[in-house]
Amino acid sequence: MTKKIQDLEFNKNEDENRLLLKDVEKELAKIAKGGGEKAAAKQKEKGKLLARERIEYLLDANSPFFEVGAFTAHDMYKAEGGCPSAGVVAGIGRVSGRLCMIVANDATVKAGAWFPMTAKKNLRAQEIAMENRLPVIYLVDSAGVYLPMQDEIFPDKEHFGRMFRNNAIMSSEGIIQIAAIMGSCVAGGAYLPIMSDEALIVDKTGSIFLAGPYLVKAAIGEDIDQETLGGATTQSEISGVTDNKYPDDKSCLDAIKKMMDKIGHFEKAGFDRVKAQPPTKDPKEIFGILPSSRAKPYDMEEIIHRLVDNSDFQQYKEGYGQSILCGYARIEGWAVGIVANNRKIVKSKKGEMQIGGVIYSDSADKAARFIMICNQKKIPLVFLQDVTGFMVGSRSEHGGIIKDGAKLVNAVANSVVPKFTVIIGNSFGAGNYAMCGKAYDPRLIVGWPSAKIAVMGGEQAAKTILQIQVSALKARGEVIEPEKEAEILKTITDKYNTQTTAYYAASRLWIDAIIDPLKTREMIGIGIEMANHSPITKRFNVGVLQT
Repeated sequence: MTKKIQDLEFNKNEDENRLLLKDVEKELAKIAKGGGEKAAAKQKEKGKLLARERIEYLLDANSPFFEVGAFTAHDMYKAEGGCPSAGVVAGIGRVSGRLCMIVANDATVKAGAWFPMTAKKNLRAQEIAMENRLPVIYLVDSAGVYLPMQDEIFPDKEHFGRMFRNNAIMSSEGIIQIAAIMGSCVAGGAYLPIMSDEALIVDKTGSIFLAGPYLVKAAIGEDIDQETLGGATTQSEISGVTDNKYPDDKSCLDAIKKMMDKIGHFEKAGFDRVKAQPPTKDPKEIFGILPSSRAKPYDMEEIIHRLVDNSDFQQYKEGYGQSILCGYARIEGWAVGIVANNRKIVKSKKGEMQIGGVIYSDSADKAARFIMICNQKKIPLVFLQDVTGFMVGSRSEHGGIIKDGAKLVNAVANSVVPKFTVIIGNSFGAGNYAMCGKAYDPRLIVGWPSAKIAVMGGEQAAKTILQIQVSALKARGEVIEPEKEAEILKTITDKYNTQTTAYYAASRLWIDAIIDPLKTREMIGIGIEMANHSPITKRFNVGVLQT
């Protein structure tokens, strides 16, 4: 390929990838508006800060905030008018110098009511806090369960009640929880702040009770107003349910900052860190290196060089199992082990051409061994996914691809060092599992705007589904003209492609965020810093398949 063609290809890739990122940024801007200007104005009339304003005021100045689940419920609950960000803002940020998990109800979205995805998002936030022993700050302002969907949020193991169970577990394990009641806090939702270690309340706007005035009237015939029933004065000075009341949002948030700056220091996991160095190769070139087509090959090592400190990547078994790159590096000063799908078409020592993005037996074996070594050395793992799956066919089956794939899955599942996953491109089939998909407990999992997650590629899946549907129609005696078949194929392909996007995955919390590729280093740096709060207490052991 001539330099001119390379430059044209680079520019085309850069334009396409920057457009994808621009679309993500536009959607995030819409999501940040919550329930809209009218709903925001109503909150302001009450003297309240909005959820994102509360978080911004609470965070240390000029410190990063990694938002978890901004796209949760994106394009869902249309019949209910939508539920931007599932009606709750959550993320990891620094308060008085301490990393913590912040969870803030957005009262502009259905009065902060809990939808099914709201519960899932809150549970994910608690899971991150529990795994990494992060203090949790809850900024409560919610009308409670969204009653029309109560059957999807109330009784099951991963539903609403699981949060209170997590409150209790975290408290028993010494994971600090501080709750600020800054608006309504009703019924079952009242347990969350009161099961926290400390509970604050804002006067005149904050209220907390198991049953509101209307329900009290219906149940026992008592006439009582909201403030007398469960306002700040009642709960701070009569019942003692809350610890202190504050005149407004800012004074309440100031009190939390003062609490956070007095927390003691706990044992660390001991991951290695030196002074961070920027990559020597320009990270902005990632946009031009990553192909606009998910089917085209590229050199993943060039991406890695633009993510790691000093662009220094020390490969493990460089000449063996080349469809997965393994090696040591530093990101934001932290030592990491990188496991990345290589998208180059390479020739193996046996003379075979290996297709980029496919996992072969030798690659699976290499990656499994590398993961074991990183566990031995206490080095966190970073997985860079662009995988179409494991190699199929008689040669692979006869070579034991299932056994070698099982070794890799076994190593990933049993790894005890923190794992972080970045889905750069494709994440298909068992490749998603082997490269530490959501089911394998990465501490954080994110996608670039170019990410696609599915059981298989859109073209293969659509044709498979088409064959099944056409066979069923023919079995009923229907004649399928080529035009009709093409129409069916397009309908299937469009639906399947919609379900493979980064948006679709993020809306269902299969990934924690869609991020700008240039924010990848920051995300991993914050991730390892939070993981360092949680000492490793388990030994790395593998099952019988690992040899």
